Amino acid sequence: MRPIGIMTDSHSSITQEQAKELDISVLPMPFYINNTCYYEDVTLTREEFFRQLNAGADITTSQPSPGEVMEYWDNMLTHYNQILYIPISSGLSGSCATASALALEEPYAGKVFVVDNGRVSTPLHCTILDAIRLIDSGRSAQEIKKILEAYRDKMVIYVGVDTLKHLQKGGRITPAAAAIGTVLQIKPVLKFDVGTLDIFKKCRGFTKAKKTMLEALRHDLTTRFREWYEKEEIYLLAASSSTKTATEQWIAEIKDFFPGMDVMCDDLSLGVSSHIGYGGLGIGCSCKPDLSNSNIVSK
Repeated sequence: MRPIGIMTDSHSSITQEQAKELDISVLPMPFYINNTCYYEDVTLTREEFFRQLNAGADITTSQPSPGEVMEYWDNMLTHYNQILYIPISSGLSGSCATASALALEEPYAGKVFVVDNGRVSTPLHCTILDAIRLIDSGRSAQEIKKILEAYRDKMVIYVGVDTLKHLQKGGRITPAAAAIGTVLQIKPVLKFDVGTLDIFKKCRGFTKAKKTMLEALRHDLTTRFREWYEKEEIYLLAASSSTKTATEQWIAEIKDFFPGMDVMCDDLSLGVSSHIGYGGLGIGCSCKPDLSNSNIVSK
């Protein structure tokens, strides 16, 4: 058993089964489908979520209650002296701020460390892997929190959207723009960067959207993340809310575009998928903290 417990939420794209393999805890996110509450990967399967989404059900995301969060902490503190809780970015959900406030109060003060490094889905998954590496290297919970938050801006992800319906529902585009875009086969590329999710570019057709994402990431790797790219300290990421066949084809395209690099691919979390819709594909990267650098926190 590790000296420090790790907890995240299902916005990390880590399933309950994967959580057992990693020896971590994953708090399932609640969803309301036609006013009935479900919990991701517990009482709500991925297949059922998309069946309901595609059928036009009224789906809304929600935050876990403070009681649910504290129940997880209480259970983990019977096994660990300290916990790192690494939830969805505070820029996308208020659940991180709520947890941060709870962690300042007894009996959690000095025992629970809430990490906000601005991530969701596969980049958040990478943060969990980094936390495991840092614990195994002998870092304290306080040090790990500082290191991970110092790497807050060392990631990016682009997501190509196949349908405009959910962007319209979420208020990111107007109904008129959605109607015109559907006729013109407009496929937006969204950019997730440090806790924000915005439209990066509008493309004619999904083939163009995929090319745009590949070229955008190559630019990031050779400029913004050049130091880590040249040291091969980069996670190359992919994500999908599409079919298995489309996902496999996308991974193959990424490997062809970035030869010699491994690709880590997750299903997009249901929280992200509720805004993206079915058929989305993403690509991104995350820099790995340098465990050999004693000045890593100030980097």
